[in-house]
Amino acid sequence: MISPAPPHAFTLHARDGYPLSAYRYPAVGEARGNLILAGATGVQQRFYRRFAEHAAAQGFNVLTVDYRGVGESRPASLKGFEMSYLDWAYLDLAAAVDLLGAEPLPLYWVGHSFGGHAIGLLPNHACISACYSLGSGAGWAGWMPWPEALKVRLLWRWVLPPLVALKGYMAWSLLGMGDDLPRGVYRDWKRWCAYPHYYFDDPRMAHLAEQYAQVRMPCVFATSLDDPWAPPRSRDAFVKAYCNAPVTRRDLQPGNGAIGHMGYFKAQAQPLWDEILTWLGHYPRP
Repeated sequence: MISPAPPHAFTLHARDGYPLSAYRYPAVGEARGNLILAGATGVQQRFYRRFAEHAAAQGFNVLTVDYRGVGESRPASLKGFEMSYLDWAYLDLAAAVDLLGAEPLPLYWVGHSFGGHAIGLLPNHACISACYSLGSGAGWAGWMPWPEALKVRLLWRWVLPPLVALKGYMAWSLLGMGDDLPRGVYRDWKRWCAYPHYYFDDPRMAHLAEQYAQVRMPCVFATSLDDPWAPPRSRDAFVKAYCNAPVTRRDLQPGNGAIGHMGYFKAQAQPLWDEILTWLGHYPRP
């Protein structure tokens, strides 16, 4: 197999002009399609490099991006940096769809956690041929196994509020749980994780049900049985909002090695990656 070319780093300007760090991994040989990798909350794009290189070797042009406030798209200081959690979909990922959707190739979406939420938030999802998401759930601790639920409740109630008040942002990295996050992301995430159906239960977000009902593309939402943050019942509580899309729910057996919430994109998951890419390739440009 021919090795893919090195990724091309470039600045992707969000819909409001904010400069985002992005990488494009060119397809080996004739391109079968374009693919956007929409990552999880607090996870930098470099984490998805192996998957992006593998997909490029299979004939997909792959784009990864650091959302505003994260990784290489982080400002000099997160303290005082204002944004809404949903800016990542409305402004950042929407710009990625604008870019690749203008090209004469099918456009595919692979989401991780938040990346599976973002499909229903995109203002331009109609040009995406198919979506495959991993580890996307409703975020409510009540859906989680009790040890994880206890830890999450302690974080939201006792650990994170004083930490955010002290630092001025969500210093996630100090807890070894991901990249630091802007205060606005913390504020929204904390509020919505208090609801069993995430933001769909928030009276201030009632309009989102109609947005999600507009999604028509084929979607797979897969989650591992050992994913503590997005077990199957958490996924099911969220994806029912995609009420007019042909949705397949898939439960993954972890086998001999744990998958958890992050293992979907680690090297040992390559057989899963091949299944994802094969499935996506069945859907032409809409």
